[in-house]
Amino acid sequence: MKLLTFEDKGVHKLGVKTEQGIIDVSASAKNGVNFDIQTDIMSVIAGNKAEVSNLQDFIDHAMTEKKAVFVNEDEITWGPSVTKPHKIICVGLNYRKHADETNAPYPEVPILFNKFDNTLTGHKSEIPVPKVTKKLDYEVELGIVIGKKAKYISEDEALDHVFGYCAVNDLSARDLQLRTPQWLLGKTCDKFSPVGPYLVTADEVGNPNDLSLKTYVNGEVRQDSNTSDMIFNCAEIVSYISQYMTLEPGDIILTGTPEGVVLGLPEDQQVYLQPGDEVTVEIEKLGSLTNYFVEEK
Repeated sequence: MKLLTFEDKGVHKLGVKTEQGIIDVSASAKNGVNFDIQTDIMSVIAGNKAEVSNLQDFIDHAMTEKKAVFVNEDEITWGPSVTKPHKIICVGLNYRKHADETNAPYPEVPILFNKFDNTLTGHKSEIPVPKVTKKLDYEVELGIVIGKKAKYISEDEALDHVFGYCAVNDLSARDLQLRTPQWLLGKTCDKFSPVGPYLVTADEVGNPNDLSLKTYVNGEVRQDSNTSDMIFNCAEIVSYISQYMTLEPGDIILTGTPEGVVLGLPEDQQVYLQPGDEVTVEIEKLGSLTNYFVEEK
């Protein structure tokens, strides 16, 4: 199932992408479809597989009874596909070729840092280029969304705790990121984590360790790789983090970016993102996430 959110009068509403279009879940529920369902994406995530099954039954019934209410995806204001994560945990230097291009040794354990919910935004949103940076970079990343509480779990059981996956652009202000040994400052400016367009349930994705992923800047391919190049795969990452902190439903784990970032180019070839640029990150089975960069006012 492909879940999403869109904004309506300041509220993030739940949508489901179907072959016929995007269904407005709450509007359909008010249209005479008598089901006890959750209409908030975080509640669906917390309900995990049982709530997804319930929601699928609701969608099937609404379609059969012709009571499904659709929205025009060209007219909606997309929200982040996860709206209120308790934690946003990121893995640095997790692709072999990305470590190679930045002349960094392969880490022996996952390098972790965090972001905050001020960084969240959605598909097609405008992102202000902060006045405090001259080196804004893109990073396509596979996002893991936790669906079941996880603590001290093994690698074998790790993916059973995953609700689904999403595309994320881990925007990075390199001059701020590298100002100190701690990367946080360059990673946490407003809207630096567009997420979406969809949150795709794990059953529909299958193996997360073999997905193609790409970045386009103004239509030009900049990153073109596969999650198989990860140093630590998805199960290893989830298991590792769970040894140190409890993962909760709705937590997002950003799994690192492949080669092709601006930082990895020779200095005389580095052209960082500017107002007017359009960036699309695309991951197999998860869709394409596009954002427009504008001048900060």
